[in-house]
Amino acid sequence: MFKVILGIISVTLIWGYTWVTMKIAIHDIPPVLFSALRLLIGAVPLFIILVIKGKKRAIGKENLKNYFVMGLLMGLGYMGVLTYGMQFVDSGKTSVLVYTMPIFVTVISHFRLNEKINGYKMIGLISGFIGLLFIFGTEILHFEKNVIFGELCVLIAALSWAVANVFSKLRFHNTDMIHMNAWQLLIGTVFLLIFSFILEPTHSLHWSNAAVLSLLFNGLFSTAFTFVIWFWVLNQIEASKASMALMFVPVLGLFFGWLQLREPITYNIMAGAFLICIGIFMNTYRFKKS
Repeated sequence: MFKVILGIISVTLIWGYTWVTMKIAIHDIPPVLFSALRLLIGAVPLFIILVIKGKKRAIGKENLKNYFVMGLLMGLGYMGVLTYGMQFVDSGKTSVLVYTMPIFVTVISHFRLNEKINGYKMIGLISGFIGLLFIFGTEILHFEKNVIFGELCVLIAALSWAVANVFSKLRFHNTDMIHMNAWQLLIGTVFLLIFSFILEPTHSLHWSNAAVLSLLFNGLFSTAFTFVIWFWVLNQIEASKASMALMFVPVLGLFFGWLQLREPITYNIMAGAFLICIGIFMNTYRFKKS
């Protein structure tokens, strides 16, 4: 049990700090290109694991369509849109908004997985929605166009992540998750490189030490390492209990953004984060019937 707790703590800390490193990196590296390089760096260790374990490495015709969809949803829809929007949003606020994902999953699962929304979950959805209003409130009142655009991008990315989670639950019952993620990361890299070529042809690129270290941290730790540890944890304890760690990621994101980047934490953001965390709890934790 000690190893499980250590695994959850390490994943939560890394994911909580990831937002600071992303914000640092996209200051010098175009955001879509950064996402492409991050996924590529994350895919390499997973393919190495497949080689070491002697598992199948070819994508296979039967997987091509599903892996293509996952690469589109997670590579372009989640990572690309998220990082592009993050140019205009503080790292801490980004972490809060993107972790509305479990709330989106609840709504989609109601229609696609027959996991009906009960009164308990509905309270969580309402809490999360009110939390979003708190966070959007200041920008809407002052109409900061770039910030609102960035925040909407982050929410679209959270929605794409949620769709990908439901899609994987529908299509990947007997699929090797390392194989699937290795390929969806690689396919996502291709999508992002194409869009980077289209959207960022004249964007300046500066390989500063901070940008390179942030890129390596995101690729090796935030993507490859945490993926392996997270799925190991999910095999050790109930997914609903493991998912409780998601509540602490946006809180850590706010703290690290304030600590290192001096990003302000207003009462609106704190209230919004608290309400969204309640929403995450009520839509991920399943109480056992006595």
